[in-house]
Amino acid sequence: MLTEYRGETLNAWMAAVRADDLPHLQRFVRGLETDHDVGRNGLTLPYSSGAVEGDVNRIETLKRQVHGRAGFHLLRKRILLSH
Repeated sequence: MLTEYRGETLNAWMAAVRADDLPHLQRFVRGLETDHDVGRNGLTLPYSSGAVEGDVNRIETLKRQVHGRAGFHLLRKRILLSH
């Protein structure tokens, strides 16, 4: 279901979890029910936020390197030059 974009099987999986005695998974399913469309779309659509997450990670790493030693202007310059 996760690697093959088979979001259509989500409801059957959720029903199987509800019928089983797995409290941690049942709690996960209850949370998933609150935003069911998002969960199904995440398992169905081929979109990814990987590139954005990579940029965020790169910026956070640069920010940690200059923490307490440099101001905003130097941090901005390092971010712009690192790409």
